[in-house]
Amino acid sequence: MAEFTLDCLGEACPVPLMKTEKKISELSVGDVLIVSIDHSCAMKNVPEWARKQGHNVEIEEVDDGEWEIVIEKTK
Repeated sequence: MAEFTLDCLGEACPVPLMKTEKKISELSVGDVLIVSIDHSCAMKNVPEWARKQGHNVEIEEVDDGEWEIVIEKTK
């Protein structure tokens, strides 16, 4: 299992979602991707997309208006 980070701070939808989709496709099952975002639209869309794909998702607020979405690739 490897851990990767994706910095999407300052980027509005749909850029964080597109970057997340591309990066997840490059990972192996069991790998973890941590996406840093500060845009409320991405805060909704990225975890929603990942869950629909069947991945495990956790959201952590790291600062006021800044989140880390932790996605574990499951398939």
